Amino acid sequence: MTPDASALLRWYDHHRRALPWRSLPGQRPDPYAVWLSEIMLQQTTVKAVISYYERFLTHYPTVQDLAAAPLEDVLHLWAGLGYYARARNLHACAKRVSERGGFPDTVEELLTLPGIGAYTARAIAAIAFGRPVVPVDGNVERVTARLNAIEDPLPASRPLLARQAALLNDDPVAQSRPSDFAQALFDLGATICTPRSPACLTCPWQTSCIAHARGIAAQLPAKQPKQARPTRYGAHFLLHDSSDQILLRTRPPTGLLGSMDELPGTDWRSTAWTDEEALTHAPCLTHWVRRGEIRHVFTHFTLYLTVYEACLPQSHNAGIDSSFGTFRSAKRAALPGVMKKCLALTKQTPETR
Repeated sequence: MTPDASALLRWYDHHRRALPWRSLPGQRPDPYAVWLSEIMLQQTTVKAVISYYERFLTHYPTVQDLAAAPLEDVLHLWAGLGYYARARNLHACAKRVSERGGFPDTVEELLTLPGIGAYTARAIAAIAFGRPVVPVDGNVERVTARLNAIEDPLPASRPLLARQAALLNDDPVAQSRPSDFAQALFDLGATICTPRSPACLTCPWQTSCIAHARGIAAQLPAKQPKQARPTRYGAHFLLHDSSDQILLRTRPPTGLLGSMDELPGTDWRSTAWTDEEALTHAPCLTHWVRRGEIRHVFTHFTLYLTVYEACLPQSHNAGIDSSFGTFRSAKRAALPGVMKKCLALTKQTPETR
């Protein structure tokens, strides 16, 4: 049985979240705002995204402004939000959209743009252009699994959940308000049908929920046991020059943290580095002070980095190879979160300054 879209939309009209990228009732959604927010929200929480979203809009009010910006400026604004391929794709997509004169309004055309996959294409098509499609994110997966009491574990159950979620759109009322219906599904999952302790008593779809009737809503969706996250180790070097600039290099454009700036250092490997080993990878021979270790969790591994700090004396020519980077200001660098942790560990002390 398809749950009553009217009940969900009545609930949404009274309880919709106020989000900076969301248009007010009666207003036409801005495709640029929808797209920018959806890219930022991938793998990230609403709370974490809001300040980045507002900062981006301040610097780049339109997609044309974003397209015209240098990539390094975009990466600098993105720094700390994680999953940096999104920032590179964001810039590439802005260029494509600017060249074609605007965003396409169908799922099929949106899928041809950089960084836009199945979910994002449907979200933009539904929210910004009123296309009657159901975007399936984690919230919608959870709602769908509970409505239908689908006990097959994620991620194997995703194709089934996507098919079942599409059926939610069979209600003509849902098709008459596709933008609101998609956002109502998101809000239902984010505020009522939450991962833990769902508020079933206040849910507009309580009577249609098979999992609630069976008393298993909080247990769904089931997930396969997580595999142990491997651990890697590395060492990085914070080198100051006499002008209070630091040595920074840019990572390759593809791969983890692509095109972001970092302190020069060792490879990240499965065994720890001794001080003696690590210092053979230092940018120059000088007095290095071991500042300590930071821990940073990536999606697929946990990283431990030992941080060393030194300061070049004035007029000292260290003969530093360009492969270690150049001396620059950290204020303008596109530093990922892991590198910000390294800098935070190295407080300025008389020992090195």
